[in-house]
Amino acid sequence: MSKKNKKKSIHKRKLNKKRVILFFLFILILIFLIYRLFTIRITNIYITGNEYLSDQEIIDISGLKDYPTSIKNLSFNIKKKLEKNDFILSAHVYKKGIFNRVYIKVKENYPLFYYLPENKTVLYDGTKIKNKLLVPTVINKIPNTIYDKFLKKVESINKDILYRMSEIEYKPNDVDSERFFILMNDGNYVYLTIYKFLTINRYIDMIKTFDNKKGILYLDSGEYFDLFDDNLNKNLD
Repeated sequence: MSKKNKKKSIHKRKLNKKRVILFFLFILILIFLIYRLFTIRITNIYITGNEYLSDQEIIDISGLKDYPTSIKNLSFNIKKKLEKNDFILSAHVYKKGIFNRVYIKVKENYPLFYYLPENKTVLYDGTKIKNKLLVPTVINKIPNTIYDKFLKKVESINKDILYRMSEIEYKPNDVDSERFFILMNDGNYVYLTIYKFLTINRYIDMIKTFDNKKGILYLDSGEYFDLFDDNLNKNLD
């Protein structure tokens, strides 16, 4: 064999060794990365969109209470857990960083009122649950033809106003079959119709003009406030 051929043969063997070393190095790095991926723990959870449910309640529902490993809690699985809960309409979940930061945005299916005729709480999407919660109580039956309209209107009431209500009574008269009477937590009375129901969202601004005095706010026919008289008979029509 010539010296030239020997040099070529030696050179080829050196190249093969380098390739083997690089291959094993690549495998080691890959194994390390896979190991790290499977052991990365969730370290931060950011939650938005919730008002009724607390951050901790959402963390518990999503199964992230103990900040487990990220790979065993994929975003899709966290979303499924959240949306199984009665009080969550939808959830958007994604991760950032090295998958250790979880971002959760929820749309709540919060409670609207307790429907006494059926002894159930009605949620935002119309679902009825057996739990009795701290929400306004509808004390009498609303006809089916009016109930759906009423539900849609209550869904649009600002939550800070809705939760100021204590009792809601379906109270039709000769003029309007879609009339309601509301007892507020602050002691005021309010009359409303389905047509003008959302005017209740201006409730706080309205009562400010009466220097914290108590009375009856008529929003069913016009917008005026009758102060309670010391001798007022509160057996209202």
